[in-house]
Amino acid sequence: MSDFSTRLGKVLSDDAHLARDRAAAELRAGRPLLIEAAGRLTLTAALDGASPSLFAVFAGLDNGVLALTPQRARMMGLAVDYEVALPLAGLDLQTAKHLAYDPRLKAPKTWSEASAGALGAIDLCKTALLLPAVLAAPLPLDADLPARLQRYRIDGVAGEPNAPYDLEIVSQADVPLASGIKGRFMVFRGGPAPRDQVAIVVGDPDPAKPVLVRPHSACLTGDLFGSLRCDCGDQLKNAMARLSEEGGGVLLYLDQEGRGIGIGNKMRAYALQDDGFDTIDADAVLGFSADERRYEYAASILHTLGYRRITLLTNNPEKIGALTRAGIEVVGRQPLFGAVTVQNNGYLHTKAHRAHHMLQDLFSDTGAA
Repeated sequence: MSDFSTRLGKVLSDDAHLARDRAAAELRAGRPLLIEAAGRLTLTAALDGASPSLFAVFAGLDNGVLALTPQRARMMGLAVDYEVALPLAGLDLQTAKHLAYDPRLKAPKTWSEASAGALGAIDLCKTALLLPAVLAAPLPLDADLPARLQRYRIDGVAGEPNAPYDLEIVSQADVPLASGIKGRFMVFRGGPAPRDQVAIVVGDPDPAKPVLVRPHSACLTGDLFGSLRCDCGDQLKNAMARLSEEGGGVLLYLDQEGRGIGIGNKMRAYALQDDGFDTIDADAVLGFSADERRYEYAASILHTLGYRRITLLTNNPEKIGALTRAGIEVVGRQPLFGAVTVQNNGYLHTKAHRAHHMLQDLFSDTGAA
């Protein structure tokens, strides 16, 4: 092998993040994916966006199943804490979709625990912001398969989940804001998933002292359009004001809409909330946990900027724990509230009583019950 070929091969070598991103992209594109896990092959595809012809491939296999998360299974009446597999025999595509997200349907009597390959595909669906429901079928190791069918290998060796990502600052510029605050917008790239993340640095925070930090997950409806269903827009505005009042700090604007489920699934959850489900149960009907967000990106940005000791603007204890596990020293916390309205009162109470957000002062100040 020539020196040129050797050097080019090193550049083209896949790391774990790239292999995962490619696999998630295949599922998002509505294509099947072959997963190798626990020494077995499983043909998988995302139910979300599956074509009738793709569904027919799985439905025509003897062991074709629909794999669902434990959250969805429990909402269907199964007392389980693991992913389940429902047989596809006799189902059409529309019925399978109803099994994945219709709140009225109960689980069929025949079901089993989902395979490792199906679990891997469900995890990839979450990365791709798809409904966490997959078509799956075991295949023999010597199966005759198309060369173009992409393979994804899960070796069972998990990396350190809280390790900082190696991020690159790809661009930055000062942006004067209508509020009178001038923030330096810094765009970060790297880690898993092809999504840029943004830090807005207000003032000139001293890394030798605790830096005031607000990790804020993107909310298109609240931040941009002023939705009254949540308090996100108020929290964003109030956080920027607080950073300015305190003489500087950092707002991390994280691309994890809808507590990490994506805008499409968030709208599905909103429709369920209109039918009487609270935010946590609506997400569970769709197969998601109460909060799918991760904070490795937030920690990685802070590591890259050199801010290791922070005071956190949050009501969410999970953010404190996640950043602490990722090597950030949280030396203090400041609450951050938005307005309580008729439209978001139930949402905020769910946060307080079911997600254990620290909102007691908000309700005592407003008199909300």
